[in-house]
Amino acid sequence: MPDQTVLIVDDEYAIRDMLRMALEIAEFRCIEAENIQQAHTLVVDERPDIVLLDWMLPGGSGLELLRRLKRNDTTADLPVIMLTAKTAEDNVIQGLDVGADDYITKPFAPRELIARIKALLRRAGGGEKNERIQVADLVLDGESRRIFMADEPVDMGPTEFNLLQFFMSHPERAYTRGQLLDHVWGANVYVEERTVDVHIRRLRKALQTPEHDYSDLIQTVRGTGYRFSARGIGVR
Repeated sequence: MPDQTVLIVDDEYAIRDMLRMALEIAEFRCIEAENIQQAHTLVVDERPDIVLLDWMLPGGSGLELLRRLKRNDTTADLPVIMLTAKTAEDNVIQGLDVGADDYITKPFAPRELIARIKALLRRAGGGEKNERIQVADLVLDGESRRIFMADEPVDMGPTEFNLLQFFMSHPERAYTRGQLLDHVWGANVYVEERTVDVHIRRLRKALQTPEHDYSDLIQTVRGTGYRFSARGIGVR
């Protein structure tokens, strides 16, 4: 994915330098800002393909810049990944509610960040719907819209498939029922939030067979909603 531009917004030079070196090795072009004023100028002048935005910045928070970008029609679709030391679920949800596409908490491995950048750019380019995603023996084939567990096909309804595809494309992140409705059903479709719970139950049931049980991949996050996670349940 050469020649795509990443705007790094962080007030710590050491972090920007580390990110720039890792991203340039991965063939990205990097531009840098240390505050929201510089960042907004670079967004307008350079039109980056994606923004890595630190939460805490001098002269205003990254959340303030995020709101500004999402309010403007010319930058509303610009992908943004929040870089944050804030690990509380409500802080993460606040960033996602404002319009962040993803987040990663410090400290993080550059390889994980680069993988997320590439995945987000694929989604922005429309490639997510056709991708093939695998977690252990669970395979989702976006092109054929089929699910397999240990090479055995899984019977699953279209809404459950769409939910699983969204979850597998956005692992380890908690989403509210409202956010899932927007992403999976569509922001302009009126569906009650409790509908999400019904389809989650159906999805978990579909992920259970006599030989395999991946229902625990869909985790309930108390007070928030749901997340897809392969951590701590013996799945790699």
